[in-house]
Amino acid sequence: QEEKKQLTLKVEELERKLESTNAQNIEFLQVIAKREDSIHQCQLRLEEKSRECSSLARQLEVAIEETKRQVEQARDRAVSRERAAQSKMMDLETQLSRNKADLNQLRRNKEDAERRYESRLQDLLDRLEQSESTNRSMQNYVQFLKSSYDSVF
Repeated sequence: QEEKKQLTLKVEELERKLESTNAQNIEFLQVIAKREDSIHQCQLRLEEKSRECSSLARQLEVAIEETKRQVEQARDRAVSRERAAQSKMMDLETQLSRNKADLNQLRRNKEDAERRYESRLQDLLDRLEQSESTNRSMQNYVQFLKSSYDSVF
């Protein structure tokens, strides 16, 4: 009877440990689910930023084409009016210079935006890699716990 009582106590202790382990497993699964959701949210934000950058790039290209078209029109007008108004041509040259400066500024702004985007992208990728690493580590730990409990039982 004493031996049976000791075995019963051991079984009860092991059942408590099993319940505790199951609770930990549930917690780990919840943490993993949260991390996966976080990764998914990061991916969605990354896709949104990619679309936003693409839209900005298209807008920039349209602005550049429009500026080129305006410059070309200004040159055509300058050639046709050159004999009649030399001073008008000088004004148009000034406008052309400003447009080129604007175009260069737009290019610099585009390059800055691309660098910021690449930096943000790298940051997101680094965080994603860290999250995946943590996820793998937790999965390995969960697998270790499973195999440990399998070997105990």
